[in-house]
Amino acid sequence: MKSAWKDSEANDAVARYAPKGVSRDLALRVYTTRLLGRDPSLVMHGGGNTSCKTVQRDLLGDEIKVLCVKGSGWDMGDIEPEGLPAVRLDPLLRLRALDRLSDEDMVAFQRANLLDASSPNPSVETLLHAFLPHTYIDHTHSTAVLSIADQEHDEALVQEVFGRRVALVPFVKPGFDLAQASARVYEANPHVEGLILQQHGIFSFGATAPESYERMIGLVTLAEQRLAKGRKKVFAAAALPTIAPVADVAPIVRGLLALRAEDPDAEPGRVVLAFRTSDLIRRYVDGAELARYSQQGVATPDHTIRTKNWPVILPAPEAGLAGYAMAAWTAVDEFQERYRAYFARNDGKREPPKRALDPLPRVALVPGLGLFGVGRSVSAAHIAADIAESTVRVVTDAEAIGRYRPVSEADMFDMEYWSLEQAKLGKARDPVMAGQVVVVTGGGSGIGAATARAFHAEGAAVVVLDRDGPMAAAVAAKFKERGLALACDVTEPTLVRAAFDRICTVFGGIDAVVSNAGAAFQGAIGTVSDKLLRESFELNFFAHQTVAQNAVRIMLAQGTGGSLLFNVSKQALNPGPNFGPYGLPKAALLLLMKQYALEYGDRGIRANAINADRVRTNLMSPALMEQRAAARGLTVQEYLKDGNLLKQEVKAEDVAQAFVALAKARRTTAATITVDGGNIAASLR
Repeated sequence: MKSAWKDSEANDAVARYAPKGVSRDLALRVYTTRLLGRDPSLVMHGGGNTSCKTVQRDLLGDEIKVLCVKGSGWDMGDIEPEGLPAVRLDPLLRLRALDRLSDEDMVAFQRANLLDASSPNPSVETLLHAFLPHTYIDHTHSTAVLSIADQEHDEALVQEVFGRRVALVPFVKPGFDLAQASARVYEANPHVEGLILQQHGIFSFGATAPESYERMIGLVTLAEQRLAKGRKKVFAAAALPTIAPVADVAPIVRGLLALRAEDPDAEPGRVVLAFRTSDLIRRYVDGAELARYSQQGVATPDHTIRTKNWPVILPAPEAGLAGYAMAAWTAVDEFQERYRAYFARNDGKREPPKRALDPLPRVALVPGLGLFGVGRSVSAAHIAADIAESTVRVVTDAEAIGRYRPVSEADMFDMEYWSLEQAKLGKARDPVMAGQVVVVTGGGSGIGAATARAFHAEGAAVVVLDRDGPMAAAVAAKFKERGLALACDVTEPTLVRAAFDRICTVFGGIDAVVSNAGAAFQGAIGTVSDKLLRESFELNFFAHQTVAQNAVRIMLAQGTGGSLLFNVSKQALNPGPNFGPYGLPKAALLLLMKQYALEYGDRGIRANAINADRVRTNLMSPALMEQRAAARGLTVQEYLKDGNLLKQEVKAEDVAQAFVALAKARRTTAATITVDGGNIAASLR
């Protein structure tokens, strides 16, 4: 591992924060914290923490010795000074004299001694940082160090790798007890540069920011060097059948992992999948002993709240997938029963009794393919997948030089149900459409773009399909990790199939499709060419059928229903002069929607349509707007506003909200909602 410290960058950090009143000590603490936090082999998803001891002034102007320590909710990779709240140091040090301190009292005491009461909660390992005498302290969950510390014979291995440069702290749950244990170990070995925490991670320390940081890099490098030599071959491959594509497997997995409420009539709680594969992952999941080494527990107990204590192993998906859904369901069912037994076995030993968390897995291993992270959001799924991928490396390296051994089941339970760990997950309720995946065709502009934004605002992951790839990308970019842009001409069935397969690989499946792409073809019906009419039918009818077929294929594999939404247009009900080439396929599309509702309603798949009119979009360009207004003997102003009952212009956002409402309407199918400001001639009778 190479040091990333640069004097110029460190000086820039000091200069950047100085105008805000941030001291040099704290500025350098922020700089080195970021260096550590941006390396996923050291820190991942809120893990790890850092601190520095310095002096700050309180509101009275008195100089106070403080510990600036990473606060809850901050990620080391992009931390700012306010992410290292200052806690009065002397009161913390007095806690060293206590024999016992509850977690609740510890948190309350730390908050009571914040220099700024509005600061975030200090780390649960604040007392460990306080009880060690060093000015700068760094803590990471280095994968290389975990491969050394998660061993059957870790004491001898730690001695071999690090010699007298570190001391080993037996596993203790973070908090007051770990702080006391670590302080005692250090005081017995005051010459050391760091502490290795058994099945937990590594601490380094020093008098200056670069000293503590460079010691971390040096110690981790020693671990990496040991892992690179004397390795034995691991994970002999199991015999596997010809494997089905991940795009076909993912919807099945996603469907069987849907969180089902106690109410049998309730909507399944959707989950999102994050698929990962690589040569390293494949060797791991394809191993003949997968059931041994993958089921022992997490690499560090901090991970258990994100991934649970072990993954579910799904059967290898043989090409054709005959019987796969049942076999995979059996595996998940067995996982749930094992988790319930684990909870019952350990909860009986704890006071007060705990409330069981849901028993569904957060990581699924699939021989022949790779692994899936599972979450109620895209973020949660990726966090689970990241940690699972890190665990693969830790276990692989541990097995290559010895035998992987994580913490005991009892310790894992204590960490999973520790109130301070659960607090990291937050108490906020999920958005209405959390875990749902919505596809919008023609999503690069107009009604499609407005609809994509509306579904994203409801918490859904949104896929923007558009023939114009850059326009789709511009819309999806604002959705960050919950957005995906795909360039796709929906009149090309092979491209549509490829796009939907890609969606399944990225998110695991699909819950709703807004089939919106279209174009306004014009001409007198008696003289229009067959070529133009066929071209209009290809885009305004057959493309919708292709999109719907692919959506239904995936929804049936999931088994959790879904929503098909079509942009039909008022032309299906109230045709306009010289607009037959556009209106005829739209009329057929209205019947197509009803046919899907008729044939797939018993599978929970709903089909509905929006009948919109006179909306300013790329389809209804200014020139086309003038033509349509002239065809009805109206000005553009009259056509847009005065021509409807509400005397108000209909906007793309109005149509978008109607699509969202239909997606949420669980007891509505075969319905058409009119969004046109009021046009009696186009209303349904």
